[in-house]
Amino acid sequence: MAKDEEDDLLPDKDAAKGFYAKYEPKEILGRGISSTVRRCIEKETGKEFAAKIIDLGAAETGDSNHMLEATRQEIQILRQVMGHKFIIELQDVFESDAFIFLVFELCRQGELFDYLTSVVTLSEKKSRYIMRQIFEGVDYIHSKNIVHRDLKPENILLDDNLNVKITDFGFARVLKESEKLYDLCGTPGYLAPETLKCNMFEDAPGYSKEVDIWACGVIMFTLLVGCPPFWHRKQMVMLRNIMEGKYSFTSPEWADISEDPKDLIRKCLVVDPTKRITVTEALKHPFFNTVLFEQDIGPLKRSLSVKSRRFSRIADLALLRKQSQFNARKKFQFAILCVRAMIRIKRLRYTPEPLRVEDALRDPYRVKVLRKVIDGCAFRVYGHWVKKGEGQNRAALFENMPRCEVYNLYINSLNR
Repeated sequence: MAKDEEDDLLPDKDAAKGFYAKYEPKEILGRGISSTVRRCIEKETGKEFAAKIIDLGAAETGDSNHMLEATRQEIQILRQVMGHKFIIELQDVFESDAFIFLVFELCRQGELFDYLTSVVTLSEKKSRYIMRQIFEGVDYIHSKNIVHRDLKPENILLDDNLNVKITDFGFARVLKESEKLYDLCGTPGYLAPETLKCNMFEDAPGYSKEVDIWACGVIMFTLLVGCPPFWHRKQMVMLRNIMEGKYSFTSPEWADISEDPKDLIRKCLVVDPTKRITVTEALKHPFFNTVLFEQDIGPLKRSLSVKSRRFSRIADLALLRKQSQFNARKKFQFAILCVRAMIRIKRLRYTPEPLRVEDALRDPYRVKVLRKVIDGCAFRVYGHWVKKGEGQNRAALFENMPRCEVYNLYINSLNR
């Protein structure tokens, strides 16, 4: 789009004098049905922000009033959850008769969805890093008696350091004590079973904060293998799978993933919300227990000060070495070999076997190295959700065996 055309999409300056006085709008970052997101610069400081410009005039009269009320409710919730490092920061709000301007911190890396599209899948370590932040953000939201109701990779932004920023509180609600919700809202693939029941049964018990835990389980599943657990091209089948909690870890991608993340996903994707894991319990799950080499060793370095008892012990050992010809170098090398051996033994079950040509020709998707290549090619050609459940896989896109239907058509044409 040309710059002149982009400028035509900007609201009239008379309609939003406050916004234009403080910020200078730049290029478009994204568009919605009735909103546009632009990068903007604060004139006084030169800092960059993202401005969400909501056009109230794009809807009918009744819808416009509803949109205005919903936006004001979202602003109220955003102000309640401000200050947490994993939740988007609302910087400014400007309201006129025709437009509402919401100014947020700028997240240059964009959506988690786009990041996942570019990398296909995330390692356990990266998934742990992101999911811990998501759970901590959700924990803070729930501590304010707020339920998000639309957690998904598209509503999670990433800053320059790939830190999570939970955004889009349009469906969020503040709950009263023991209050249950009954309206159906959210994204189909991330809806919890109790939310669907409210739309299917008149005597449904309603739902509460537990729906966000279910969505976290779906997100975690998606990060690890690059496809959601319940997706199906027929939406009714997908909804039935959600109602039954029907998913599996049988696809080849799960062969390289340890048991801890699978266990956490199982506890998040429990159909009965009363038996579902809580956010606090999730953060204490073994999946988030990092090993020593992933931890910050700064405190350990600081503890070995000259005055510390540990340092004194090291000095004693050095003196002992001089007195008894103690060969510390060899002892240290031996200790390193022992540690490396233990690590290799522990990781042996996850270590891929050497690539054999026979296996690659017979079933290339079972080989991790080739699967990464296949996934990358499929994502570049077809987009994100190429692998869509047990019925399809990305390897099928590269198989040279004819499909039964095509083969039968070919045989029938020859018989004629």
